[in-house]
Amino acid sequence: MNINLQTLIYALSRKFKKDIVSADCQTMPLQGGTVGNVHLVTGIAETAGVKKMPYRIVLKIQKKWERYGDPGSWRREYDLYESDLGATFSDALRWPACYHAEMNTEEDEFQLWLEYIDGVTGLDLTVDMYEQAALELGRFQGKLYAKQPTVLQSLTNLSHADLMKNTYLHYRSWPVVYDYIRSEDCKFPQHVRQMLIGIDVHADEILARIERLPLVLCHRDFWVTNLIYADGKIALIDWDTSGWGYLGEDLASLIADEADTDHMVEYYQRCVPAYYKGFSEYADVSPVADHCVYELILLIFGYRLVEGYLHAEDDEEKAKQVHILQKIYEMKNSTAQG
Repeated sequence: MNINLQTLIYALSRKFKKDIVSADCQTMPLQGGTVGNVHLVTGIAETAGVKKMPYRIVLKIQKKWERYGDPGSWRREYDLYESDLGATFSDALRWPACYHAEMNTEEDEFQLWLEYIDGVTGLDLTVDMYEQAALELGRFQGKLYAKQPTVLQSLTNLSHADLMKNTYLHYRSWPVVYDYIRSEDCKFPQHVRQMLIGIDVHADEILARIERLPLVLCHRDFWVTNLIYADGKIALIDWDTSGWGYLGEDLASLIADEADTDHMVEYYQRCVPAYYKGFSEYADVSPVADHCVYELILLIFGYRLVEGYLHAEDDEEKAKQVHILQKIYEMKNSTAQG
């Protein structure tokens, strides 16, 4: 790919806090988000004093695209990095530093030059790391909820609180998934079918309970590939879906979004108490002793897993979707007190 060397040198000067005069570079693609074009840029930077420093920096290029129910999401990460939100993070939970952000309005495209963080991510995260991520997420959301820093009022491009509900209702209105779990052709175990149908039957009551929970700033894509554990701390990438959501929404993603299926029940048992412990350090959680994490998992992922099953190309993939639904079923009777 073509790198603008002048922009690279500016970003490296910000990174090193030194006057960089030249740099060579090589690029390699990284695992990006849904539509982001993400590259690791490496090379040697040189200062005016002829000091040579190896570097690694991330370049994320995002073009305009449309996400269902959330038209501003394509540029949200740029808007957030241009805001003062970064000041609200702690050393224990933060996003990568941004050395340069650039919007090209003619092309409907932006670039972010970001800190590269080398750490553990994805399915390599351990149960202890999950628990720490849940604790720090609770602290972050609790602090913002209790202190209401002024930056929260200035964030105009955030996803809306009803995004989760509207996405669930959108799925529920889709006959392909709705009719399948009610059909004689459904291959799911009966208790799994009843779990999914039961959520639909009680959806109004469940959504009403959820909407009484504290409204917090959510990442809304808080799953293992967006978490990086390094030096005992958590870094969180890909903020394009973030916005207002209900207490526990992000936790549902941590536990159930393509996690290590065999440990999902343990994640639930350990992460729910850790999350509420973190939140309670800043805000009173006694009114939400009856947490809704299990229900949120089903609302967010239930029909998505049915869709995954129906679109799976082989029996192994189909079995995986059913196995995840079985693990969600097992969570209900496991202990996870907030």
